[in-house]
Amino acid sequence: MPENHVPDETEIVVIGAGPGGYVAAIRAGQLDFDVTLIEKDAYGGTCLNYGCIPSKALIAATDVAHEAETGENRGIHADPDIEFGRTVDWKDGVVDRLTGGVEQLCEAAGASLVEGGAEFADCSTVTVRTDDGEHELAFEHAVVATGSRPVSLPGFAFEDDPILDSRQALALEDAPDSLLVVGAGYIGMELAGAYAKAGTDVTVVEMLDEILPGYGDRPSELVRERAEDLGVEFHFGEGAEEWTDDDGGITVVTEDEDGNRTEYEAEKALVAVGREPVTDTVNLDAIDLEPTDDGFIETDDRGRTDRENVFAVGDVAGEPMLAHKGMREGEVVAEVIAGEPAALDHQAVPAVVFTDPEIATVGMTEDEAVDAGYDVTTGGMPLQANGRAMTLDDDDGFVRVVADAEDGYLLGAQLVAPEASELVAEFGLALELGATVDDVAATIHTHPTLSEAAKEAAANARDHAIHTRNSDR
Repeated sequence: MPENHVPDETEIVVIGAGPGGYVAAIRAGQLDFDVTLIEKDAYGGTCLNYGCIPSKALIAATDVAHEAETGENRGIHADPDIEFGRTVDWKDGVVDRLTGGVEQLCEAAGASLVEGGAEFADCSTVTVRTDDGEHELAFEHAVVATGSRPVSLPGFAFEDDPILDSRQALALEDAPDSLLVVGAGYIGMELAGAYAKAGTDVTVVEMLDEILPGYGDRPSELVRERAEDLGVEFHFGEGAEEWTDDDGGITVVTEDEDGNRTEYEAEKALVAVGREPVTDTVNLDAIDLEPTDDGFIETDDRGRTDRENVFAVGDVAGEPMLAHKGMREGEVVAEVIAGEPAALDHQAVPAVVFTDPEIATVGMTEDEAVDAGYDVTTGGMPLQANGRAMTLDDDDGFVRVVADAEDGYLLGAQLVAPEASELVAEFGLALELGATVDDVAATIHTHPTLSEAAKEAAANARDHAIHTRNSDR
């Protein structure tokens, strides 16, 4: 078969090889379908190449340096020197191993890989553009997995070198002396922390009045305090208006709601004001599909669009725009096409912010549970009382659970802790199984571990509900 061969026909065509797309292709291949996976940029998509994986690699590397540098109270004295170029090479090596693994897994499942772009010609044909021209590919089923891209600001084009999106910020060969971050959402805060630990002077400007909107006051407060300890400066209620190129740097002008303007000088600026779905590259008009006002492709609980043989997964299919949600959608779509009784019937999707400390949430918050009509009980456990957190010298944080006061069924959990990204899985499983807080509290947890805070928080919620019921008698 010629290199990058485009077949004339396929049973399933998957457009986009990010987490949702490549998982759909692998699962479909395992189910003995003839699958063609088309990707115009890089296998693994944004997540593996320009987002989740490289950012966490950079965060992990700078965490090592920061921990060594701040170990005086544990009798450790060090002055680490980050050789940033080698850090970048290591990060790129991690990415290469994972993207290579994706290709191998797809090929092992029998999927045909095509490097190129694709758009619909009609409900049974896509036009594929590769380096050697255009090709028509007939299909029975199509899966749109085109992902998302960074939102830009007027006047702040990402092709202008000092103005970076998250992808470009993760590709820098040297840590800048100074960095202005526009936007204090999860991407802005993750990279602000990593570069601050790498020795960069970081300033964050945000239009709202706090960082990490939607994650709650106390989690945001803890992350902000830790960032300020790293030297990160915050300015709220300001939007970026314009910038000028100076010798060796830039000047960014912001404006508040009263029209007051402020100038910030930096070597580079990272614009991290959100992401938007990519629906304008596949010619949805050809199959009479119209995105929502937010740009997403609407799907049902089986990933199917208004066209019966066309599915959508991942960021393009709607919130939450998370890789693991897209992966699950990819599995379900392949199984639905195979006629299996599969559906997107999960109880909750966990979300994590890899800041310092990490934030993780799953299910409902207390306010959301009350709004949904539940009689709520809550329980919390501060990490100051957790032995493992103290041995890590990292006890700023907590675990909080939300449950139905009447029957004790778990409704949600919020965590601010080291390794919160790992700890939240316990609550995700509990929600899927319909567990109660008593189930979690009665489960023996290893000592000493951070997970004991989950057990104690659940026990507190259980006891609080019992006390309330007894008081009402």
